[in-house]
Amino acid sequence: MATRVISLSLTLLSLLSFTPSWAAGRPDLVRDAVAKNVQHMPSELLVQFYAGFDANTQARALSRVQGQITEIITPAKSRNDNRGDLVRIKLPSGLAVQDALDRLGIESIIEYAEPNWVYQHQATSNDPYVTSGSLWGMTSTYGIGASTAWTNNKTDCNGVYVGIIDEGYMYTHEDLSANAGTNPGEVANGQDDDGNGLIDDIYGWDFDGNNNTIFDGLDDDHGTHVAGTIAGVGGNGIGVAGVCWKLKLLSAKFLGKSGGTTANAIKAVDYFTTLKTRANNPLNIVATNNSWGGGGYSQALKDAIDRAGAASIMFVAAAGNNGTNNDTTASYPSNYASANVIAVAAIDSAGKLASFSQYGATTVHLGAPGVGIVSSVPVRSGKTIVSGYASYNGTSMATPHVTGAVALYKALNPVASVVTVKSALLSSVIPTTSLSAKTLTGGRLNVSGF
Repeated sequence: MATRVISLSLTLLSLLSFTPSWAAGRPDLVRDAVAKNVQHMPSELLVQFYAGFDANTQARALSRVQGQITEIITPAKSRNDNRGDLVRIKLPSGLAVQDALDRLGIESIIEYAEPNWVYQHQATSNDPYVTSGSLWGMTSTYGIGASTAWTNNKTDCNGVYVGIIDEGYMYTHEDLSANAGTNPGEVANGQDDDGNGLIDDIYGWDFDGNNNTIFDGLDDDHGTHVAGTIAGVGGNGIGVAGVCWKLKLLSAKFLGKSGGTTANAIKAVDYFTTLKTRANNPLNIVATNNSWGGGGYSQALKDAIDRAGAASIMFVAAAGNNGTNNDTTASYPSNYASANVIAVAAIDSAGKLASFSQYGATTVHLGAPGVGIVSSVPVRSGKTIVSGYASYNGTSMATPHVTGAVALYKALNPVASVVTVKSALLSSVIPTTSLSAKTLTGGRLNVSGF
């Protein structure tokens, strides 16, 4: 959809000719989600302005709901899609979100407004650490064929970066520290060296806590588990091996103890886009792993995902763990019809669609191992947090197999576009009975021929 830009000199007649903001995005999906009480932040909205309006004009528009801007999520000056500011606003107590949306819908300087949805990670259980557990997802009959790729010396994704949008991750873990990426534009000196507004974002940024501490302890087990499947160091005689044995990981933590919000998810996605597209010290970020879901349709989040796609960053997303059909009941962010999105279902070691896994013949692209997946986690030893391992289940665990596959393919084919990468992964799947008519490809991830 083309973005409309208007100036303050427009006449009242021309302003009245604008279509209300509900026509942008998917207001039908937003209204339905609000009616179903899909979790969102109370008394908050995200508002996308058209370009060309100053703060005073924005404030007058928001006065219709007595809304106060509490944060500029995506400033107009920092974006590449010719839109205005995306802001988070606070509503007065007692004003229902749906009523506020309806009132703002007639403001012609507003492209769209929507709730600030809340997301959760997509893991379903935390099984005890199993010292003898094999990495069936990498090596067995119904795994992804990683062992074949490794045998053919396809282990090295050096020079490639992957962003983990999740909880934080334990970058000092014995099986991850060698693959912990850093921001070369930043020095640990209490200053914002690279000018991105974040001080000392060496290993990434915690958008939930608004600080540079991306690992906060045992609660960051999910993000650490995801990291190990993507890039656990291989060939070091300890722990696990990720799809890529050499790769650089960066964190954009947005999931906290109470989940994460749309506002922080957008900032996390844009964070990696900015790191890749900046003029100085750009990073070769090829994908983000998104093992989370919830909330309703968000045009603002889709816009951020599309900006990432324009920067050739794949967005790999978990299909969800409610066992439902995403074709009929949408699940976000995996359901966004963006060129760079790959939606992932979970299978077990027998090749069966996991009982919890969501699916969709037109909206979920492929399956990957997601049951009994052993990977890295932080564990407690006395009063100290140390490196450990555990077996988890979920489409959260399936997703990083695919993210690792994207990284491996990009390492071997560095100039491939998002369309080419997506096509390569989807065309190389192994047909799998349980995924027939359940996913777009009817197959499971296969990297053996990369």
